[in-house]
Amino acid sequence: MANVIPMKERGKRTQRAMPEQAVEERIHNFDEVALGYTKDDAIYEAQRCLQCDPSTCVEGCPAKVNIPQFIRKILEEDFAGAYFELLKSNNLPAIAGRVCPQEEQCYKTCRWNKADKPIAIGRLERFVADWAREHNVHEELQNIKKNGKSVAVVGSGPAGLTCAADLAKMGYDVTIFEALQKPGGVLVYGIPEFRLPKAIVEYEIGEVQRLGVKVVTNFVVGLTKSVDELATKFDAIFLANGAGAPTFMHIPGENLNEVYSANEFLTRCNLMKAYRFPEFDTPIKIGKRVAVVGAGNVAMDSARTALRLGAEEVHIVYRRTREEVPARKEELIRAEEEGIVFNYLTLPVKILGDEKGNVTGMECIKMQLGEPDESGRRRPVPIEGSNFNMPVDMVIIAIGTDANPIVARSANGVQTNKWGYFVTDEKTCATTRKGIFAGGDIVRGAATVISAIGDGKTAAEAINNYLSSDNESKKNK
Repeated sequence: MANVIPMKERGKRTQRAMPEQAVEERIHNFDEVALGYTKDDAIYEAQRCLQCDPSTCVEGCPAKVNIPQFIRKILEEDFAGAYFELLKSNNLPAIAGRVCPQEEQCYKTCRWNKADKPIAIGRLERFVADWAREHNVHEELQNIKKNGKSVAVVGSGPAGLTCAADLAKMGYDVTIFEALQKPGGVLVYGIPEFRLPKAIVEYEIGEVQRLGVKVVTNFVVGLTKSVDELATKFDAIFLANGAGAPTFMHIPGENLNEVYSANEFLTRCNLMKAYRFPEFDTPIKIGKRVAVVGAGNVAMDSARTALRLGAEEVHIVYRRTREEVPARKEELIRAEEEGIVFNYLTLPVKILGDEKGNVTGMECIKMQLGEPDESGRRRPVPIEGSNFNMPVDMVIIAIGTDANPIVARSANGVQTNKWGYFVTDEKTCATTRKGIFAGGDIVRGAATVISAIGDGKTAAEAINNYLSSDNESKKNK
């Protein structure tokens, strides 16, 4: 293999950096920040791979991608072969390559991680998927023999799309029901253009539809039709409707005019294209001084979006320290580079407003870290008498999401827990009602795209086993 280098040379190399837009340029546009590897970058990085056996990196991947094999194909400069290898385990490689938290998964179990230089698996995955799209390379569709069974998938986010694609390849007639006007779920309404271009999402959804998957939009399961009604028309159902209900702090002032949930703010900007107003008829008012409460990926997305929309100053307000920030490290660093102001060990206790109901500031209290809580992080404790006012004219609450109860209310016999999430068997995604399965955020709470992809794969296999065994039992009667 021409591109293989000696083991000694691999050990000398560090991880190849991802080319990015310059900070001074990207804060003024919504173009993708990370520019992607070139062919030379990809081969250089692939040459570092040790081709371990057993492959510890695969153990860290929820989708169980054969990472050494697709990297080997890159070394051979067989980029189409690498793409097909990815598709065996992940139908959304261009998306996962961009937003999957590899540092907590395959990077963490890569043997090079011990030397603090894991293989940049996500960047290689993105390179391969982008190359395939740019060269019009598609998965070769064999004549899929239909088995006469139909499956309904509720929700078109990563879990729903993955389950639908895998089932279609097995011969099932699959219909996805999506509540919004566009498929993609959190991929289209939640993640900004500068992190995940919507053209990429549309392309990979199109590849799923090429498998024969039908997508019905503007269909709110629980209102348009109930889960119980769908169960009379389909042989099995996969519930992947996400966790899209915003969480609030329940402090005074949250009903003032310029207070947004991150869900609403990002949906208006991403799905409804507010950032391209007046080309798109979705205006959005941006304050001069914006506070974003929370420090997860959604908070970073909200803060960086507000900055690009014209805010003069954007603050992240977080009750713990930088070490406890739950956002991806690279997104935290990018936010810092872009001039987002971080107010750590700070908790809002009241949002202040004028007589017209407009935000004028936020009363906060300083915090200190105490003993660890159930999450393993040190619990933030208020410092008595440390209250102060922060002058802001817009507040975005980005502290998490809850389960929307609409779908669950229409599914008799499908048990939910005290938070409203579906109760499932971890190994099969089966709910408490025969023939109904669930996965993604509506089971886990707000989690990662790749975890949702993993659930979609698990559910597809379990649904196939369930319907296949159902066929066998009927034959034996």
